[in-house]
Amino acid sequence: MTTFAIAFDIGTSGIRAQVIEQQSQEIIATVITARHPIPGANVIDHLHFALEMGINSTQRILVQCINQIIKSFPIDHKQIMRMSVCGNPIQLSLFQGIEIRDLAFAGKQKQQALGISTVNREALITNAGQIKYLNLSDQCEVIIPPAVQHEIGADALAMIIQSNMLESKETTLITDYGTNAEMALLHNGCIYSGSTAAGPALEGQQINSGMLAAPGAITDILEEPPYYRLCVLDAEMNTVNGPLIEFNTNTVIDPHSEYPIRGITGTGTIAAMFQAMSKGLIHKAQINTPDNKLHLGSNITFNNHDFHEAGKAIGAIRAGHISLCNAAGISLSDISVAYMSGASGTYMDAHKAQQLGLIPTQIKKVYQIGNTSLAMAKDLLTDSSQLQQMTELATQLQENHCMFARSDVFKKVFMLELAYWTEGMPWSLYQKFLKKYQLPAIAEELSQAEIVQTVTRDINTLGSHGLTTLTNIGQKLDAHMNGCIACQSCTVECPEQAIKLSSTNGVAMITLNQSLCNGVACKRCEQVCSDQYFKLSQFFK
Repeated sequence: MTTFAIAFDIGTSGIRAQVIEQQSQEIIATVITARHPIPGANVIDHLHFALEMGINSTQRILVQCINQIIKSFPIDHKQIMRMSVCGNPIQLSLFQGIEIRDLAFAGKQKQQALGISTVNREALITNAGQIKYLNLSDQCEVIIPPAVQHEIGADALAMIIQSNMLESKETTLITDYGTNAEMALLHNGCIYSGSTAAGPALEGQQINSGMLAAPGAITDILEEPPYYRLCVLDAEMNTVNGPLIEFNTNTVIDPHSEYPIRGITGTGTIAAMFQAMSKGLIHKAQINTPDNKLHLGSNITFNNHDFHEAGKAIGAIRAGHISLCNAAGISLSDISVAYMSGASGTYMDAHKAQQLGLIPTQIKKVYQIGNTSLAMAKDLLTDSSQLQQMTELATQLQENHCMFARSDVFKKVFMLELAYWTEGMPWSLYQKFLKKYQLPAIAEELSQAEIVQTVTRDINTLGSHGLTTLTNIGQKLDAHMNGCIACQSCTVECPEQAIKLSSTNGVAMITLNQSLCNGVACKRCEQVCSDQYFKLSQFFK
């Protein structure tokens, strides 16, 4: 009988999965989601949602989405005999339905006061029957890799192992350019790790016209003076030419495109910022065009809010890099090699990223290596020794892990980054403050780094059945709000248009699209309800 195995990368902005035939190890198909099913825009939102709405409700939402992905594969799910998952500790804990309060409260005294005991997040091999709500046979083996410490886990281990960076003799930096940006620095045989909540802008979330890396997403913008050429992902996740446009108006110079454009992803955001800043269209952290927007074709724009959100993400990552260098006692200029992982790290123009500060200025060589988390999950299905390697590396990383949430260095640098990207602080003043704080300086001169693209797309092999993108991943939940007069204030206020309201015989029915909802970090629906009838918790009982 033919049997199958499935690999999952449970990311912060979305889920990616592949099914393989066990005997031949051939990839059959790839499925990605357009966003994450748990309400919220980032990993902290997901954590807060679980704390407020309950781990059980949150696990149900996540696992139901995983079931939907499994169902979309062109195979009989009864023949799935093995499953592996990779992701950060929060996502994997929610998948398992285990304690998460220790991830929300980092201080040991606070944890003791709340009665939180130490949670075991070591490598685990169990069966599908032990994962609540998972619609797979009890005979299906489930592989869960270990965490490192608090906010850094299997996805960080994956990028280090998949890149082979530990074999390097040079000072090397690796970064997963995502919402929860994991990073590691190798220097003189020691490895320093950290993770910063960069926010979702680098994955196209919380950006006007933003989207994850999926067919129809703008991934780059090339200068063709006096205009700009948009680059877009096609159905196979390859980059193809899009329209020729100008930034100042909604005019499309040449509408020809090999694939229809749906929005802009994080790498397109980086390209838009680079091109605008290079041409002087950004002044004192504001877009200097007639309507304060960059126009990226018909009905797709990039505004000041988008610029500030992306700037915060860049700032968080650069603050992390400086913090790791400070821990190692080196400067940014001492780093010779950089690895870029994740979808954003794959499609991002490395030279543009370096100009904006996402890569140190004096780097000599940059490797773009794709989705290492999904690649690691796939390797766990076929090579049992990989789980032991991850366990050994997790122990090693614990020795020099930097928790940025408690780092004075990170806080100081990030405050400078906020001032630079959102308030227009002059760069010369930024540098003076770094010197005042006795922190690693940022070299002004850019190196001509060699760029090595080891993959053509973040998921290099899609399988014989190709790629499927699931856009409708969340349930539509109904609730009666006693006393509601159907004034529609909640539907108007919702920034994601996740709410629909109807009234029958004077009884109001509110429908919530769970996957669009920004969750407990938003609650604008509750706040705008004048009589306070609207309660988000009603949908997640």
